[in-house]
Amino acid sequence: MRSHLLRLAVVTAATLAPALAFAHVGAGAHGGFAHGFEHPLGGLDHVLAMVMVGVFAYQLGGRAVWAVPATFVLVMAGGGALGAAGINMPFVETGIALSIVVLGAVVAFGVRAPVAAAMGLVGLFAIFHGYAHGAEMPASAGGAAYAAGFMLATALLHAAGVGFGFAIGRIAERRGDLVTRAAGGAAALAGVAILLGAV
Repeated sequence: MRSHLLRLAVVTAATLAPALAFAHVGAGAHGGFAHGFEHPLGGLDHVLAMVMVGVFAYQLGGRAVWAVPATFVLVMAGGGALGAAGINMPFVETGIALSIVVLGAVVAFGVRAPVAAAMGLVGLFAIFHGYAHGAEMPASAGGAAYAAGFMLATALLHAAGVGFGFAIGRIAERRGDLVTRAAGGAAALAGVAILLGAV
């Protein structure tokens, strides 16, 4: 299990840097993949939630390491389709902010949820994140390329969260869990600040 997580952390580091560089190409590419890729990376709310999904998956271990993030990405695609179609959905920003609060708290308290329950929880919040991505898609963007961009960026942020949990666990085996939980608590507090409009 540890060797698989180590490989995931290395792959994350290797893929995240060039992908981030690619996301900032010239303005002409912003109508599709690159613009979609940038969208989740451009907001603290999205970044915190995505990373917490990865940390949560790491804490659960086993098949949750891939099943929980994969659920988020797939359900988020459905939410993106709703947003792109212009279907009205209330409380989107509130749902996004609450996702940070709840996911941060789950990590902070080290909740040992069944994998199915964890998938359901992240899937619920994925709808709000996906809707925001889809609703903010530029009119000039190709829907499939834009969706591929935000799905890849999200998957990389999830992988970064898993990698963070693994790296902290390896660096400080005795206190790694405490550091990881503290990060969850900090994220939850940031989510409260976003919810209250303080950030």
